Amino acid sequence: MRLHKYFLLLLICFFTCIACKNSSNDNTVIPYEEPPFKKEGTLTLFKADGQEIRSIDIEIADTDYDREIGLMNRNMLATNQGMLFVQDIQDIQTFHMKNTRIPLDLVYIDRDSKIVSFSEDAKPMDETILSSQVPAQYVLEINAGLAQEWLLEVGDYISWE
Repeated sequence: MRLHKYFLLLLICFFTCIACKNSSNDNTVIPYEEPPFKKEGTLTLFKADGQEIRSIDIEIADTDYDREIGLMNRNMLATNQGMLFVQDIQDIQTFHMKNTRIPLDLVYIDRDSKIVSFSEDAKPMDETILSSQVPAQYVLEINAGLAQEWLLEVGDYISWE
């Protein structure tokens, strides 16, 4: 009987060691899958006089989770793509670039769809707070340099669907 207990204890130790060895030496790398761009609408930018500047495909961030994640962990954004953040209220909007790998321009837009300010050339992975400086309800993120290339100005406006 005593031998039986020792044998059982030995088996338990043996299988525990195997389980520990397999879990501690498991070098399996779980592949990271970049979130794909998913077109949820089209946004058109207009000069203050009504002249169309450009239309782009947009993802819409209108939930707390989507606004928190934004474009984090993305490696690229095409020139004809952007993300539109839809805020619950018009207020000073603040953003940072933590875990954002793409340099971006942030275009702040008020509830009347007019551009009110910019944060241009936001640096990837930077935790510096970027602010709209004036109340805004929407924030459009596009590749860095596009606000200047497209000659966007305060007073220009957007339309989206």
